[in-house]
Amino acid sequence: MRYTWPKKKLCRREGVNLFGTEKYNLENSKRAPLRSRKTSEFGTQLRKKQLAKRMFGLSEKQFVSYFKKAQKSTAEGTTWEKMLKLIELRLDNVVYRANFARTRIQSRQFVSHAHFTVNWVKVDVPSISVKVWDVISLRDKLKESPLYKSLLEELEAFSKENKGKVSGCKWIEVDSKKLSITIKAIPTKEDFEQIIDIQKIVEFYSK
Repeated sequence: MRYTWPKKKLCRREGVNLFGTEKYNLENSKRAPLRSRKTSEFGTQLRKKQLAKRMFGLSEKQFVSYFKKAQKSTAEGTTWEKMLKLIELRLDNVVYRANFARTRIQSRQFVSHAHFTVNWVKVDVPSISVKVWDVISLRDKLKESPLYKSLLEELEAFSKENKGKVSGCKWIEVDSKKLSITIKAIPTKEDFEQIIDIQKIVEFYSK
């Protein structure tokens, strides 16, 4: 079920800005974060799971699915590392990580409206998993739209200030002129969102 209530309340519940924009900063909020008086180990695991799920905008069903895929995967790494790799490689997350959208909610909307191609094939499924050397590109007809014109200007300015870099992610390469993203490598644990305690999440689902 999609969450339709105030998102600021979610941020207060988890004690962090889940969505990345100034609108959801808690530092300027007059209301304190919602905190329980005493939390059990199970309660801590539950909160960590809810935080990650809400940050990535995933349903419980999707989150459990990624956990099960990670368990079955024969790739190197622990279950929690494999789970986060699967989530990081979602198309909507990659668009967000490349700074082509201000929030994951916005990037999901862009992908759902078929704004991007993967290896020059139009896609509209945010959960598509991308692979190394896949190329994600903004469709040509959208490059002249006011939305992406302003994005192009912002990316070019940011690129000049940061020696040609547009994104802090080492595993993707962003072309700010062509508005394209190339997956250079599989993300490692150093690339994951540091606020997420995925080990607690794995413990929660392993019971």
